[in-house]
Amino acid sequence: MELSIGEMLMIALVIIVLFGPDKLPSIARDLGQGVRKMRGAVEDIKTEIMKEADNPVAEIKKEIEKVKDAAKDFNPMKDIENAVAETPEPDTPKVNPLEDETYEGPVSRS
Repeated sequence: MELSIGEMLMIALVIIVLFGPDKLPSIARDLGQGVRKMRGAVEDIKTEIMKEADNPVAEIKKEIEKVKDAAKDFNPMKDIENAVAETPEPDTPKVNPLEDETYEGPVSRS
């Protein structure tokens, strides 16, 4: 909102006529204090909004770091190697072809 010089002079003239020239300094002082309070309130609101807006971002960053740390320790190949190492070999008796009469040996498929 921009005011031209003529508009500002018109407002000043109306204020002087309504309140008189002797009350003009106190009105200007009160108006200045009101403007300062409004600016302070706006700054407080901006600060609160920025604080609230920054807070979820910080929480998300922390969660991302937790996931990264967990991913560093995750090694699926190690889990598979451990599972294979822990699996016992089946207890199948070994057949000695010289001692087993039912052993037929390798069968030809021709």
